[in-house]
Amino acid sequence: MPHMYNLGLSYIVLILIINEIPNKLSRLKGIYRIGPHNKDILSIIHGSLLGDAHAEKRKLSVGTRISFFQEDSHVGYLLYLHKFLSGAGYCNDKTPAISTRLGVKGKVRKIIRFSTWTYTSFNWIHDEWYVNGRKCIPKSIDQYLTPLALAIWIMDDGAKVGKGFKFSTNSFTYDECIYLIHVLYKNFNLKASVQSAGTKDQYIIYIWKESINDLCKIVSPYIIPEMKYKLT
Repeated sequence: MPHMYNLGLSYIVLILIINEIPNKLSRLKGIYRIGPHNKDILSIIHGSLLGDAHAEKRKLSVGTRISFFQEDSHVGYLLYLHKFLSGAGYCNDKTPAISTRLGVKGKVRKIIRFSTWTYTSFNWIHDEWYVNGRKCIPKSIDQYLTPLALAIWIMDDGAKVGKGFKFSTNSFTYDECIYLIHVLYKNFNLKASVQSAGTKDQYIIYIWKESINDLCKIVSPYIIPEMKYKLT
């Protein structure tokens, strides 16, 4: 995995291009978008990938883009992500529109989505998160599960349950969930357990009630007003 702050000739070329052609970043080919990426950007990406986001490697491996997706009930959250990333130059500044698609039993679902530009410096993220096309928990997640990343994960895919809190980790294996609770304890001293999601081979992570106050203190500075209900 390349270091997030490595600078090289390609980076110098990118700077020259940007200086020569202001505000034309969207026209660059993915191969010329190489970073580096600061800690907040990487925290948002990794926190989102723990939830519903996906890393998509483009044809011919010219780069990878990160796609964000939410139901329309969480429009405010997705618009917050879009504003942050577009303000940092990572995607088009056009406000994402709500679209519809057919869900289970023909039910119409309203969704909102957007993607970053394609970056060759996102390829390592795709390679760490995907094995044979399946999204997996990378062993490096402990390096990127910051307070901001944890808050993003909560807003993306978390919910209060009784006096505790759960993460909907249904798409991850039992062993991957076990590793995540190890990282939660290692990074934040949060106590959690892996529980059945009610379907074979699907699991949730449950934060114990004794750790809820600590959880709230850690992530409160990063939770946007529209999503504070998840912690109350």
